[in-house]
Amino acid sequence: MFQQIWWLDPELTYGNAKPFVFTQGHSVCNRSFFPCFDTPAVKCTYSATVKAPAGIQVLMSATQSTYSEQEGVYQFYMEYPVPAYLVALVAGDLIPADIGPRSRVWAEPCLLPAAISKLSGMVERWLSAAESLYGPYIWGRYDIVFLPPSFPIVAMENPCLTFIISSILESDEFLIIDVIHEVAHSWFGNAVTNATWEEMWLSEGLATYAQRRITTETYGAAFTCLETAFRLDALHRQMKLLGEDNPVSKLQVKLEPGVNPSNLMNLFTYEKGYCFVHYLSQLCGDPKHFDSFLRAYIEKYKFTSVVAQDLLDSFLNFFPELKEQCVERKEEAVPKSQASCRDSCSTFLMLLVPGLEFERWLNATGPPLAEPDLSQGSSLTRPVETLYSLWTTEPLDAVAAASSVDITKWRTFQTVLFLDRLLDGSPLPHEVIKKLSESYSSQLDSMNAEIRIRWLQIVVRNDYYPDLYKVRCFLENQRSRMYTIPLYEDLCTGTLKSFALEVFYQTQNQLHPNLRKTIQQILSQGLNPLPTIDATAVATDTPAMVLEDKASEATNGAISLRDVNVSA
Repeated sequence: MFQQIWWLDPELTYGNAKPFVFTQGHSVCNRSFFPCFDTPAVKCTYSATVKAPAGIQVLMSATQSTYSEQEGVYQFYMEYPVPAYLVALVAGDLIPADIGPRSRVWAEPCLLPAAISKLSGMVERWLSAAESLYGPYIWGRYDIVFLPPSFPIVAMENPCLTFIISSILESDEFLIIDVIHEVAHSWFGNAVTNATWEEMWLSEGLATYAQRRITTETYGAAFTCLETAFRLDALHRQMKLLGEDNPVSKLQVKLEPGVNPSNLMNLFTYEKGYCFVHYLSQLCGDPKHFDSFLRAYIEKYKFTSVVAQDLLDSFLNFFPELKEQCVERKEEAVPKSQASCRDSCSTFLMLLVPGLEFERWLNATGPPLAEPDLSQGSSLTRPVETLYSLWTTEPLDAVAAASSVDITKWRTFQTVLFLDRLLDGSPLPHEVIKKLSESYSSQLDSMNAEIRIRWLQIVVRNDYYPDLYKVRCFLENQRSRMYTIPLYEDLCTGTLKSFALEVFYQTQNQLHPNLRKTIQQILSQGLNPLPTIDATAVATDTPAMVLEDKASEATNGAISLRDVNVSA
């Protein structure tokens, strides 16, 4: 049985004051929470009654709620039909703060000021931009709850109540993108849902496209192109490691019986799906015309579940000039005896018409057939490419490289793009890693965790011992799998496994039993099995970990959570 309900002792929370519980239903975990048809093809309304001790705040992904303090009973009701995986509950030491006319944040008391400062006024800005593109926000409130570091993924788009891991709070640009992605799911994924897990791109690809339309409206095209370049870099990294013939690179993936659908979640679901949706927007000639189509698509299918054919049929019907092209070309290509089926055989038309290539997009393995033009981001990406070239061109002129740009003035996505490319080139010549450390290590120490973990992975992959103490300090202060697993994987694929064992045994008690077990499995590779440290550790991996384990099996640990922004 897949684990759905996560019970945390107080010491696994930030405040260390009260116990905490949350659920994570995606993809098929809610069957262990309540009896249900655990498939995205089935939607229904729901109500729930929850009794909790005094001082414990209970929240659910519902449009209505009441609380009887005398009885300690919460009542919840979701008035719109949703698939089972979007039913969610969280309870703990949570307090609220309004950040907009229809939004509030919930967090442990020690985290609330940071959440307010990062998001006050911002969510309404993003919701308004999304509404201008795709029509009214139909869920009423858009609240956010920040969860302890044990939350197994980055974010989850539960309607009315987005779940986000608190660890991401310090990384402003990642926080912005993650929240906007979940906002986009309010239309693509929640209102209109993929009917089968084999077509998750219908939610994730469309949500990623909508996310980037929202960021373009609110932050400009250059920022959107930078973030897209960063993600597509990660996609090609995964493609190189998994191989172009790997079936998981298809948009329509075959789900074998008994396989957790979360195994199918990867960068292709998001980024290849995004590239296909962007391709559709280019076929119609104008992104604003495509926005109009998506508004009509949402209006037609809201509160239902769809397959790819529904989207593509609607697309051709909305743009009759494309459909007419299909008819004309098909009449040239097939005998008249077959022409009578053309109006009802959209798939047949797609297969025959040169240039549309829908069938290849959906069922071919490998990279996207086309990628967006990111030249509008060149003012942000070109400095990254120049700096990387300076550091990797022989003979090295470290003084010139280090003085060419002040990376402390860069955006986070510029810095992580630069570090990711250094990671891809590791191991680097010793002189290069030594000069990189002398030039940047102290500056990177004061930057956010998304940046620091990448530098520390470079340290580990290059066996650079002078900075190894920073790896220890980082792991001693991190309890999230997104910031621990990648380092332990890298430590265990190189010569530093004994160092990894030492750090783990010193820090294991601050980790959730599931994370502890996962790290034990990483450390056990190639060794005698480690002793079981906590008998309560749950054997079944969470969706995020299933993805990461699968990637690790395929690549010997070369892909980590840093490569797959595991937000549902």
